[in-house]
Amino acid sequence: MRILGIESSCDETGVALVDASGSGVPRLLGHALHSQIEMHQAYGGVVPELASRDHIRRVLPLTDAVLAQAGLGLDAIDAIACTRGPGLAGALLVGTGVAHALGVALGRPVHGVHHLEGHLLSPFLSADPPSFPFVALLVSGGHTQLMRVDGVGRYALLGETIDDAAGEAFDKSAKLLGLGYPGGPALSRLAEHGDPAAYKFPRPLLHSGDLDFSFAGLKTAVLTQVKRLARAAPEGPATSHLADPLTPQEKADVAAGAQAAIVDVLVKKSLAALQATGLRRLVVAGGVGANARLREQLDAQAARQGLRVHYPELALCTDNGAMIALAAGLRAQAGLLDGAEATGRFDVAPRWPLALVE
Repeated sequence: MRILGIESSCDETGVALVDASGSGVPRLLGHALHSQIEMHQAYGGVVPELASRDHIRRVLPLTDAVLAQAGLGLDAIDAIACTRGPGLAGALLVGTGVAHALGVALGRPVHGVHHLEGHLLSPFLSADPPSFPFVALLVSGGHTQLMRVDGVGRYALLGETIDDAAGEAFDKSAKLLGLGYPGGPALSRLAEHGDPAAYKFPRPLLHSGDLDFSFAGLKTAVLTQVKRLARAAPEGPATSHLADPLTPQEKADVAAGAQAAIVDVLVKKSLAALQATGLRRLVVAGGVGANARLREQLDAQAARQGLRVHYPELALCTDNGAMIALAAGLRAQAGLLDGAEATGRFDVAPRWPLALVE
């Protein structure tokens, strides 16, 4: 069974084709991705209308590229999967609309996939795939969650953020330092040159006794520290461009301290989730899962405690079509692939809790 996957939930257009025949992990036959980062940089963040329009331009050429990689034609597709949610409504509608148009033209079924389920299952495409059951740390965009995963479609929420997510804490801290968009990767690069102990930043809910997260307080602490450094600058009092009076080393130290605080919370909460569930295997997925310090800290703890940690390939940490096609393939193998047929009604779900997916 060959499944074409289309991802268009935010600012990346991804298309991929997998072969889900048999009982093994679906095999990736081809994938292509276009990022809109350069287009949105001028605005300091994603502009939904521009994102939707760009998806329209990119999705069909990317589909052609994927089929060329696989050496197959459209008639070789057995089913089509698309991101149904969560995400930007307009962006989701582009991918869903194209998927259903292809479904009607080819007479193939179309299935809506949960974006976070795609991230959660993406490590199955890595060189070191996990096995069930495991604890999943989902750190993607505005989502930070810990899930117990007993199988495909068998997800139990253990904890989640009560305000800002880890990715938002990275991005907002970067913006306070004047690092531009996308902020998270820029802050991580700058942090490599800083001292994480130069300034003291809080670790919110670190000792709360539960598995929930909170990063809004950390953002406030970064803002306070930047203002303090700006007031102390020789140029005079802080201006509206708070980061301007800071020296390069001060910026690097703030970046390192903010990153260390975020990573400490993610690592300790993940270890607490493993202890609470009695499981020994952790899967980390989503864009923040590419963070080098997070991987370093988790790997070190795993080595000490005899745990296993699995990550997606770096190229598959961001949003991509491969994870959508894979999720559909794994659901098909588990007998869970449902959804509207190609001629039926389609919809999108901009807000769709993963815990409701079965």
